[in-house]
Amino acid sequence: MGAMTEELRKWQCDVDGAMERFLDDEELYTSCLYAVLDDPSFEGLGKALREHRIQEAFDHAHTLKGVLANMGLTPMYDLAVQIVEPLRAGTDENLLSPYEELLQAKRHLAGILGG
Repeated sequence: MGAMTEELRKWQCDVDGAMERFLDDEELYTSCLYAVLDDPSFEGLGKALREHRIQEAFDHAHTLKGVLANMGLTPMYDLAVQIVEPLRAGTDENLLSPYEELLQAKRHLAGILGG
């Protein structure tokens, strides 16, 4: 996992904390990192935001927030928090920009994973 781990650390990810949660099972952790890229909540969040369906957007964003936290993907988690909290308060105003940043971060993760 060496080079990938180093890239994640440079990106300020909490790899050590994630590995504790994964009981140091690097193979499982790596496979879950790839699964993050395919999480349907990314697409669902964007669709719900564009259609102003606040509760649905919140559900997708909250799911992503939990996944990203467990995976130690701190830069992506921080963006998810920026989206979740306004939705929790009942507003979706100005959330497409942080959503686009989240998608950009997802592309960055894909680059680190070689995909």
